[in-house]
This record gives sequence, structure tokens and C-alpha cells, in this order.
Amino acid sequence: MSHHECAERTESLVTVGRRKLFVTEAGTGAPVVLLHGGGPGATGLSNYSRNIDALADRFRVIVPDLPGYGDSSKHVDQGDPFGDLAFAVRGLLDELGVEKAHLIGNSYGGAAALRLALDRPDKVDKLILMGPGGVGTTRALPTKGLKTLFDYYAGDGPTREKLATFIREFLVYDGRAVPEELIDLRYEASIHPDVLTNPPLRRPFSLGTLLRMDFTRDHRLARLNTPTLVIWGADDKVNRPSGGFALARTLPHCDLFLASQTGHWVQWERPELFNSLARDFLGDKEGPA
Repeated sequence: MSHHECAERTESLVTVGRRKLFVTEAGTGAPVVLLHGGGPGATGLSNYSRNIDALADRFRVIVPDLPGYGDSSKHVDQGDPFGDLAFAVRGLLDELGVEKAHLIGNSYGGAAALRLALDRPDKVDKLILMGPGGVGTTRALPTKGLKTLFDYYAGDGPTREKLATFIREFLVYDGRAVPEELIDLRYEASIHPDVLTNPPLRRPFSLGTLLRMDFTRDHRLARLNTPTLVIWGADDKVNRPSGGFALARTLPHCDLFLASQTGHWVQWERPELFNSLARDFLGDKEGPA
């Protein structure tokens, strides 16, 4: 992605336990952590390329590559992936000296954010979740989008064509809007040798794992007092929009926004809408002039 008109950014490799996490930071103010989705070749910067600068003029924006992705260590505990990601993000906050942060999470990153809020509500100020994973996932067959995602490393292995199909048909409402460079960038990241030997997102290998990955079965959800904004694309083909209603019904302080003609990647497809909702919800009432 081009880096023109950027807030000044710093990059670092932060040691968190046995892992190293690649982190980009921009801006000052209350800390906001942006957690990317789990699609092949995803990184923090490519997932949030249209949001970082809009948030960095009011907040300290922290954008890690999650374990398994980008320039971070590749291992993820497949027995409890959401718990492992949440643990890594919590460790990152500790290493950065951040007591409490707002969390923004898309898809896989949304699941990590929600799990961290459930495990350690004291660390999370407010939550913004976009089409998060793990909401009602064991109560219906997986969507075609999720199947396509799980199949990426299976069968004949990764190809650029497979990735282009996944992004254009399942991540966004209008596939023509996705530039070739974005697909190239993600394809290169998705075939990194360490990723090929240890793909981060796999079919859960046991019923126990699967059940641990469904938040609607977690009794803590109904008691989570964290103010939460759920934003879901009405045409999300990866995680069903009904998940948004399930969260709004269960979480005590949850607002739900359904974005029309929008797929799984709200923050990329509808950046102006997303940035303004996020700034407003996280406490910036003035907004850009």
C-alpha cells in the first residue's frame, strides 16, 4: 500500500514471551489497538490502510501483525487460537507499558479482541468489532466464505487465483474495487515459507477447540460490561450478519451498526463511514472539520 499523506509511523519488533510481534505505531493520545483479520497474507497495515491516519490524529494507534501473520512469529496454539491471540495482544500491551486500551478488531482480530475483553476486562476500555469470528459458529454449517478461507492452504495449496477469488468474491461487496497490488502483496505474504509450514488459520481439529471458539457458548458474554460497537456488513459472506444481532442481544452495552452493500471488510470498503463511527464511539465528538 502507498504511504502518502501518512501520520508519522514507527515500526518495531516487540518480544512477547517466546514470540516477536511486528508493530506499527502512529499518533498520540488514548491507545487504540487495531487487530487484523485472518485471511491468507493479512497484515495489520494492509487491513487498516484506510483507517490508521484518520485515527492517528486523535489517538495513539498501535497496529500489530498478529502471531502467524506478516513479520510476527508464526506459531499459533491451534488448541485455543482465540485465547492464544488474546494472550499475545495482552502481552504486547504489557511490553508497551499500556495499562488499558481501546480494541478494534476485524474478523479473526475481532475474535481476539472479544476474547481479551472476556479474559481481562480490566485491560480493555472500549471494543469495536467488525464481523468478528466465533459468534454462533457451531450452531450452523460454515459459510462458503469460511470454507474457501480454510481451503486456501489445503488441496493443491495456495495460488494467486485462489486468493483473488477469496478477496474479490468473499471479502468485499464489489470485487472490482480491489487493486491488483493488494492481491499481489497478500499473495506474497501468504506463501512465506514459515507460513506454509504452519498456516495460522486452520479447520479446528477437535470439537473442544470448536466449542472454545464460539462466544455464544461463553457464559461470561452476558456479564461483559465493556462498551461495545459492532459493525457488520449486511452482505458479509464470511461471518453471518446474524452474529451482530446475537452480540447485541447478549452484551449489556452493545450498539449494532449494519452497513448496507458492504461485505466482510467494512473498514476497507467503507472507510469514511467506519472512521467516523470509530472516532465518535471512542470519544471524539468533534470529528474532522
